[in-house]
Amino acid sequence: MRTGIVSAMPQELAAVLARLPDERRQQVAGRDFWAGHWHGHDVVAVLSRVGKVAAATTATTLIEHFGVDRIIFTGTAGGLGEGVRVGDLVLADAFMQHDMDASPLFPRFEVPLYGQSRFAVDAALSAALGRAARNAVAVPAETLGADAVAEFALDAPRVHEGLIVSGDRFVATSAESDALRAALPAALAVEMEGAAVAQVCHDYGIPFAALRTISDRADDAAHVDFMRFIDQVASRYSVAVLESYFSSL
Repeated sequence: MRTGIVSAMPQELAAVLARLPDERRQQVAGRDFWAGHWHGHDVVAVLSRVGKVAAATTATTLIEHFGVDRIIFTGTAGGLGEGVRVGDLVLADAFMQHDMDASPLFPRFEVPLYGQSRFAVDAALSAALGRAARNAVAVPAETLGADAVAEFALDAPRVHEGLIVSGDRFVATSAESDALRAALPAALAVEMEGAAVAQVCHDYGIPFAALRTISDRADDAAHVDFMRFIDQVASRYSVAVLESYFSSL
């Protein structure tokens, strides 16, 4: 069983590679893929790159060239759902493209010729990732360090499970996030890649699961130092979750 690990940010990928004792770089499709082992389990780690097309290319290469049997995606997202706070984790149960609109030929959000707008994740893989995520947030000071918890005011972080929406636009204003909440009230978080990977995995019949750390509320009030948040919070969560997941297999 070979697992593809897709990271959204270079800092997350670096943290993953630090856990692989024997990583070997291969360049395919203009990307660096790192093959190695995590607790003896065969993995290939890669940076997704930004946007749906880039993420789809990355996922397809993992499947076609490296023969992965499942894909796990970690990264950050903007919070949309009520009660989804900075420092929380959102485990996807499905993905949609919030900027897909082929109307009037097809209903808004529906992917043409698929007859659906939502692409579900794999239930068993997602459940295992969820257990690992809840372990990671149980005592945040142990996972992140007391300084990071204090700096970002991470009070009792939670793991939420539900819809994540993706689009080729960085959502960072209150007007945009309000419009998304009105159009897609079930959405818990917004990012730029997951729906594309979910569609590729659907096409190939490959199990897929995704976990996003909330870095902001996708609005005008966002005040977090994003790059520092990646270093101090998101990358540490990603590694802790993956460590718990692979050690449990």
